[in-house]
Parts: sequence; C-alpha cells; structure tokens
Amino acid sequence: MATGGAGSVGERRAGGVTASGAASSAEVADLLGAAVCVVDERGAVARVNSHAQRLLGRDAADMVGRDAHDLLHRDRHGRPLARAQCSIVQAFSARRALVGAGWFERGDGSLVELSWLMAPFAEASADADAVVVFTDRDPADIDLADIDLPGEAGSVLPELERLTLLAETTTQLTSTLDSDEALDRLVHLVVPRIADWAVVDLITEGDEVERAIVVHYEDGTYAAREDLQGPMPPVPADSPMPLSRALRGAASSLVTPQTYQGPPDSGIAIEQARLFEATGMHSAAIAPIRGLRDVLGALTLGRSTARGSLTPADLSLLDDLTRRTGLALDNARLYQRQRKVAETMQRHLLPQLPSVPGLQMAARYLPAPDDSQVGGDWYDAFTLADGTTALAIGDVVGHDLDAAAGMAQIRSMLRAYAWSHHEPPSAIVTRLDGSTSLTGVSMVTLIFGVMDQAADGGWRLTWTNAGHPPPLLITHDGQARYLTDGHGLLLSTNLTPVRSDACVTLPPRSTLVLYTDGLVESRRRPIDEGLERLRRHAASLAHRPLAAFIDLLIDRTRLTDDKNDDDVAVLALRTP
Repeated sequence: MATGGAGSVGERRAGGVTASGAASSAEVADLLGAAVCVVDERGAVARVNSHAQRLLGRDAADMVGRDAHDLLHRDRHGRPLARAQCSIVQAFSARRALVGAGWFERGDGSLVELSWLMAPFAEASADADAVVVFTDRDPADIDLADIDLPGEAGSVLPELERLTLLAETTTQLTSTLDSDEALDRLVHLVVPRIADWAVVDLITEGDEVERAIVVHYEDGTYAAREDLQGPMPPVPADSPMPLSRALRGAASSLVTPQTYQGPPDSGIAIEQARLFEATGMHSAAIAPIRGLRDVLGALTLGRSTARGSLTPADLSLLDDLTRRTGLALDNARLYQRQRKVAETMQRHLLPQLPSVPGLQMAARYLPAPDDSQVGGDWYDAFTLADGTTALAIGDVVGHDLDAAAGMAQIRSMLRAYAWSHHEPPSAIVTRLDGSTSLTGVSMVTLIFGVMDQAADGGWRLTWTNAGHPPPLLITHDGQARYLTDGHGLLLSTNLTPVRSDACVTLPPRSTLVLYTDGLVESRRRPIDEGLERLRRHAASLAHRPLAAFIDLLIDRTRLTDDKNDDDVAVLALRTP
C-alpha cells in the first residue's frame, strides 16, 4: 500500500493512489496487515477492511456512510476535535498526502492513539476520493520533522477574529428569512475580510444551476459583475473539477487558474475558465453549501490582488461559513414554500364576485408588502336564497398558514349560516361567534351585511360589526363618512355580547368601501391617522370608475415603506 501511491515523504505532494484500485487496495491491505479506510468525496466512510474494523472496534455497518471525522477523531481528552484543528480534514480538503498521529474513538467509547497516512486517489470518483491507513505503531517511530502539517498558522484570520466572524455570520444569517438578503449579508461579511471576490452558485428547486452572485470589492466599494451572472450548465455526475464536486456536495478545495487550463470536461468547466480569466483571480477556495437534505449550491472566495494565496487552513473557515449559510437558505426556502402555499390557498379561497343587476362590485387582496408574512384577511359576496346580496369582510388574527386555514373555515361557516337561516346579520354573526371554538382561531374581526333593494329602487345596507374598522360611504359629490353604528365585540372571546344591527340607505352613485386594518394601520402610524387618510383619498376619487377607484385608493392610502407588515383585503361596491 505504501508504495502503491501513498508513497514516501517525497511523493506526498505529487498525487495519490488510483481510484480504480480502491477495492483491491483494501484486499491487499488485509494481506499486509494494514487498517484501511476509503472515504468518498463528502468525507464519509465508503469502505473499510477487516483490520480497520478490529483496530477501531467497529463493524463496517457502523462506519460506512458516516462522516469519518465526526465519527472517529477526538482530542486526547475524548472530546470531538474541531475541524479547524484536524490535519486529516485539511489535507483531505487540499487533496494532498499527509502523515500524522492522533486520538480516535473506538466502538466501545474508549480512546486509542493511532498513526495515520492519508492520500487522495489520483483518479477520484464520487465514492472513492481518498484512503486513510491506520496503524497502532508508536507515533515516535514516524519521523514527522519534515512533514508540512497544516494548521491555523496559514489562516488569513487569527483565531479570535475567526470566532467573531462566525458568531456575526450566525447572527446576520439567522435574522432574515429572505434568501437574497442572507446571501447579500454573507458577501459583505467575507469580502474583503477574507477575499476580494465572492461567487455564489445556487441549485434551484428544478435542479438547475444559477450563478446568483459575482461581486468584487475594489477601492472601498462592492461591484456586481452581472455579465458573469446567470444560468449555468448542468452539474456533471462524474467530473472531478472543484466546482462540479462542490455542487455534488463534495469537500471544499483550493483552486487556481491552472486548475481549468486543460481541456474542459463539462460546460461548468468552461464557465469556470471564463470566470478566472475575467476576474483575474490567482487563488480561490470553493465549498459546497449544504442544506439539511440537499446541496443548495457552492460558495467561491477568490483573490485577484497582491494578497497571498488562500491556504488549507482557510478551508475549514469556509466550511464553517457555508454550513451556516446552508442552514439559513434552508430555512428561507422552507418559509417561502410555506408562505406560497398559504398565499395560494388564500387567493383560491377568495370568491368570484356575484353579478347583481344595478350594482357594481370590485375587490382586491394584497399580501404583505415585504413578503414576510401571510395573514388571514378575506372578503366575500354572495347571493342569498331570498335574492338579497350578502357582503362580508374579516381578519383572522395571525400571520401564518394556520391563519389562512382559519380564515377558510370562518368564511365557509358564515356562508352556511347566512344561507340556511333567514335572520338579521347580528343573529348570523352571533351564531358564528358560538362556533368559532371549532376552528381553533384565537380572534376574528368581521363586518357582515345584507344589501337589498327598496320598493323605490334604492339600495339599503343592513349590517353588524364585530370589532372591525367601520365601513366607509362616499357620495358621488365627494362627501365621505364612516358608518360607526352596529359596532360590537370581536369574535372568539368566549363572551356572549349583545349584537345590534344598523341600517342605511345608500344614495345614488355612492360607493361603499369595506377594508381590513392593513390598509389604515402600521407600526409607526396610529389607526386614526390612517382612517383620516383613507377618507380624504376616497373622497377625492369619488368620480373615478370603480376599478380605478379601488386601485388608486389602495395605492395612495397604503404606505408600504411605513413598517406595514400586514396584508390587505378591500371590497367596494357602487350603486346605480
């Protein structure tokens, strides 16, 4: 085994054993009495021979598929060894042969001090990337004087600054659920502190590769190279090139322009050669961005200035950074998927407005302006069995999928009660209030009303209000007032309030507006100011066609830059 590729000290930086002989290498090692462990490109145990099983006190089934470092390597006190302090990890990442000694945990929890030899395969494959040979000989028998052991000495950052960077990265990335914002923060954390170039390649949910970020720091400013960003070729299954390996989840590696000077083996290799030529990077490090289940992309940090080259010691820092990045992106993607499901459900549950002779109707639903939350705002309009028209608008407290689901239940129950019971709006809402415990929602505000036509052809609204912002009535000549009668306690309070009805005859060509509080309230603005703002804008738009009226009213009233993180529902109707 020693002469097959791990070789002598003089051969260590020249290459390694061949991957094609991985299986036979373990068999030969059995004959030679050596303990051999083959690891894949992710650093997980791929094969282990019988001598290694005996020496480490573990069955092959206990080791294969598990991260070799996490499973075995310990300090002299039996504590897990940090990757930054692990010579094997750094040699594996740098793809160079190395000899060393350390403490390893056996299957029974005991520690054993072993000497080891790590060598990468010259022709690596996904399941055979490097070989580690263990021996229980006295480490003093191995002369390490002329071995260049990697360590923190070559790192660009001292240990204290490194820990500070990791803490800051954790804080910055976990405080946002927007993946673009998380990546932007990452770039500003590592550039120019570690490198002057940052490149982020992402794998989309459709398994396509997108070069999302290429940023250069020069003369105190960040400059995006949009000409180098965009779609990338697919990830080749067997390419040994660094970016292709990283996008498959393999270990981080150091890269130079010479890496991509040979004949390209894939479209990604061509793009990488173009990247190095365009950026002038003389040294780079590439690491996979792994999520909990999948590889999400890769981060490349590079230097094109007079700064020294990146070292194997920097790879461990890069791994720590990408591990935190992967967690942040995983959380952001999961949140966005959940939000998309909730928003889609809301939009599909919001009804088609009925066609009522003599009445114009329009409605709008808008999600939160910063896409951060999903709410339970809703509207409804439907024709009852007696020919009258029911109107409703409400808000289920909450900003998540539960709120959207609760909204769907409340709306369906209200429809059922209104259709089956020919009662005043206050009686229908009282019935609904008594049933909200079945939905699990904590609080609901609601306006429910009925529009009917009088004998003289005029339209009359009868309504009740359960803790909701009052309806707004605007006459054709621009007079606007809030309908504050019929107001009562909100729903789901476990109380039994007495509810009342209010009635108003709508003037010809008047407009009635029902809305949720997201239109008039924000963190920095009291609701009274928002209500006055809504009244004034509605009055100024009284002559507009109804569709234009509702769009302009929302646009002018809702302040998206005023810390408003709520969604909005608006229902408007106009009499003939």
